[in-house]
Order: sequence, then C-alpha cells, then structure tokens
Amino acid sequence: MEDTGGATAYGVSLAGGGFDFYKFIRQPQTIVRILSWIFALVVFASITTEGYVNTAHSPEAKCIFNQNDSACHYAIGIGVIAFLACVAFLVLDVYVPFMSNAHERKYAVMADLGFSGAWSFLWFVCFCLLASQWAKTHDVSGLPEDAARATVAFSFFSIATWGILTYFALVRFRRGVNDSTLPTYTEPPQDHHTAYPPTYAPTSYNPTTYTPTTYSAYPSNGPDMQPQPPFTPTPPPPADAGYQPPSY
Repeated sequence: MEDTGGATAYGVSLAGGGFDFYKFIRQPQTIVRILSWIFALVVFASITTEGYVNTAHSPEAKCIFNQNDSACHYAIGIGVIAFLACVAFLVLDVYVPFMSNAHERKYAVMADLGFSGAWSFLWFVCFCLLASQWAKTHDVSGLPEDAARATVAFSFFSIATWGILTYFALVRFRRGVNDSTLPTYTEPPQDHHTAYPPTYAPTSYNPTTYTPTTYSAYPSNGPDMQPQPPFTPTPPPPADAGYQPPSY
C-alpha cells in the first residue's frame, strides 16, 4: 500500500503495520487494476458469447471480425491472460506490505512493471487488429454489432489502464531505488571561526575535590631498638713523644 509518511521501500510502508482494506481499495493503483480486470472480462466475454456466428453461406461459425478467426483468438487470449494477471497482481499488492525483504519487493515491482508495459503494447495491437478487421466487415446483417463495438472500445480502454499501471509501477521502482540506498556519512564543514572543529569541541569540565587518604601507623611486635651513638675514632699519639718503657 502507498504511504506518504515514514520510512518506505518501493512505495510501500515497511513491514509490521496492519492491513487497511478500505485504504487499499481507495488507492489509485487498486482502482485502475480493477478497471483493467473489468475491461479484460468484457473483451473476452463478448467474443466468446457473441463473437462467432453462422453465415448464410457456411454452417460453420466464423468470427464476426471479417470472418478472421485469428483476430478473435488473439483478443480472447489477451483478455483471459489480462483477467488472470489482474487477480494475481491484486493479491500481490496485498502481500507486498508484509514483505520484510527489500529484494522481494523489488522483484514484485519489476514483475508488475514488465507485465504492465508488455500488456499495454499487446492491447494496442489488439485494438488495431480488431478495429481494422471490423472496418473490413461489409456485410453486418445478422451480426451482433454492439458486441463488436464493445470489444473494440474496451480494447482501447485497456491500453489506457495498463499504461497507467505501467506508470505507477515505474514510479514505485524509482522510489524504491532511492529508499533502498544506504545513507553515507559526510563530514560537517569546517568552521574556521571557532577554536576547535565541531567534531572535537571540548566538553564542559567539572572539577572534583580531591580528598587525600590517611594511613595509620604500622604496628611493630619486635623489641624496642635503642639508637646507637655515632662512632668517634681515637686520635693517634703525638709524633714528638718519647718512648717510655713500661715500669715493673
């Protein structure tokens, strides 16, 4: 589902949200896809019910578009495939918001883009073929003209609806590529008027009061040691003193 706000991937909000049926029905993409489904139903139903009639000259049923069975077969084939594809893509549109993988969403959008573009061209070919064959049909007596005109008209309408679906898918694909790009870090510009660059600006400093730790005296269990007096050397005797023999 389309989401204009918040993070998205390929035009759809990220997985995790609930499904809102009324919001889904009101989306332009859903409305155009339902119209494409109705137009395809009208084209192949008109041909299968009233597209073959018996002529006065042949009992075999022939295509009302200038008796060209290839034109009727082509329109039926394009219409049936488009009818089934609209149902499949409606289911896919419901399932895409629940996809958590961006690559799965990318493949879903690419499939929608490729198929819608191809069927826009094929419906254009179908319109040109049916219009030219009906213009060449001269004898229209007994032919269901309303069914033939409705087939040609709704083939033309299908060109427009499938072209719009192609545009919606292209917008979602381009938006998804931009959303999936990872953001890259860029350094902020240098401000030469400040003392520090913005990345390394100093923060406010709150000094704290330092409280010194006091230690108690270490107890000693050994004996008390008395301090020794400093050593004093004895002076030598004078040199001029005579020898005095010991007395007995």
